[in-house]
Amino acid sequence: MRKRMMVLFLVVCMTIAWVLPAQALEFLEDGYVLYEPDTLPAAAEETPSDGLPVTVHAKACVLMDATGGKVLLEKNSHEKLYPASVTKIMALLLVAEAVDSGKLKLTDPITASTNAASKGGSQIWLKEGETMTAEDLLKATAVYSANDACTALGEHIAGGSEAFVEMMNERARALGMRDTHFVNCTGLDDDTTEHLTSAYDVALMSRALLSHEWITQYTTIWMDSVRGGATELVNTNKLVRFYEGTTGLKTGTTNKAGCCVSASARRGQTHLIAVVLGSGNSTDRFEGAKALLNWGFSHYETITPQIDTSKVTRVRVLRGVQQSIAPQVPRIPSVLIPKGRAQDVTQQIEVALDVHAPVEKGQTLGKIMLQFGSETLAELALTAPESVPELTFSVMFRRLIGVFAKNAANSKNK
Repeated sequence: MRKRMMVLFLVVCMTIAWVLPAQALEFLEDGYVLYEPDTLPAAAEETPSDGLPVTVHAKACVLMDATGGKVLLEKNSHEKLYPASVTKIMALLLVAEAVDSGKLKLTDPITASTNAASKGGSQIWLKEGETMTAEDLLKATAVYSANDACTALGEHIAGGSEAFVEMMNERARALGMRDTHFVNCTGLDDDTTEHLTSAYDVALMSRALLSHEWITQYTTIWMDSVRGGATELVNTNKLVRFYEGTTGLKTGTTNKAGCCVSASARRGQTHLIAVVLGSGNSTDRFEGAKALLNWGFSHYETITPQIDTSKVTRVRVLRGVQQSIAPQVPRIPSVLIPKGRAQDVTQQIEVALDVHAPVEKGQTLGKIMLQFGSETLAELALTAPESVPELTFSVMFRRLIGVFAKNAANSKNK
C-alpha cells in the first residue's frame, strides 16, 4: 500500500511539472503561491532596464558604493514599491545597533509571544512560550528570512511589535529614507497598501547595516541549523553560494512585490550594493543583481590616497602658552574612482597661518580635500591634537617666578 501511494505521488508531481509553465510555481518567502498559467504577477511583464549599460528585468534598481554611498547606476530608484522580506534589513540594523550598544547580547534568551508564533510565510515554526537565544533568532532571520524569528527579536528589543515598527520608521527617517514607510518588520503585505520603500532607500539601509561588519558572519551563511540541528536553515540568497565576494544581504518575494534582492559583495577594497525590486521571477532578480555588481567591479576600484604631510605646516598660536601647534592628520578614508585613474586623484591642503588661544583639543585648524576632476571625493578636517591655554597675566607671573627660582638655584650651586 505504501509503495502504491509513493508511485501515485510521483505521478502527480510529474504531471504538474509537465503541465505548468516553468514560472507557474514560484516560492515566496511569505508562503507558496501557485499561479495560474498566464496570470503571473505584474512584475514579470517588466522589460529590461532602458538607459542602463546592463540588462536588469525589474521595476527599479540601484548600484551603490557601500563605502561612500555614491550611486553608480539607477533606474526608477525613488519609485515607491513593496519590498517584501527585504524589509528585514531594517530589522537587522536595529538588532545590530542593539548588540553594539550593549542593549542586547547574542546569548540573551528570548521567549516567543503569541504574536510571533502566529506569523505565516517563511518561519522556523516558533511555538508560543518557546525560548531561543538572540543569536539563533538572528541567524534564522538573516539566513532563512523567518518571520516569526524576526518578530520575536523586534518585540524583545522594543517591548512590542508596534513599538519596534515605530523604531524602524524613526531610523529610516534618520537615514534620509524619504520614500519609506514600514507597517511591519517582516514585509508581509497581504493586508496593506502602505508598506512601501524604494530601491534607493533599500541601498541606504543596506549600507547602514554593512557598517556593522560582524553582521556578515550571518548574512553569508549558506546552510546552518537551530534547535541543536533539528531545524535546518538554507539561505534564500543564492548569491551567497554562487557569487564571488558576496557579503549578503537579503531577498524578498510576495505577489505584490515580485522578486526582490539587496545583494552586496566585496572584491579587494571595493564593496558594492545592488538593489533589485519587482522582478518577475527569482532568476531575473539574481541575474540583475549580478549584472549590476559585475559592471561595478569592472568599472570602479577603491583606493586609499597617500597624503603629502609635508604640506601640513605648524600653526602659530597667538597669546598661547606655546608658540605653535602641529595639526593632526585624520585617518584617510578609502575612495571609489574609475578603474585605472588613481593618478588623477588630487589633494588640496589648507592650513591656518595662526589661531588665537585658547585652542581646544579637536579644534579645526585646516582641511584636506581629495578631488577627482571637479568631484570632491572627501573633505577632511585637520585638528588640534591637544588644547593650548591662553597666556594670561597669572600664567606669565608664575613663569617669571619660576625663572627667578631657577636662576637663584643655579647661583647657589655655583
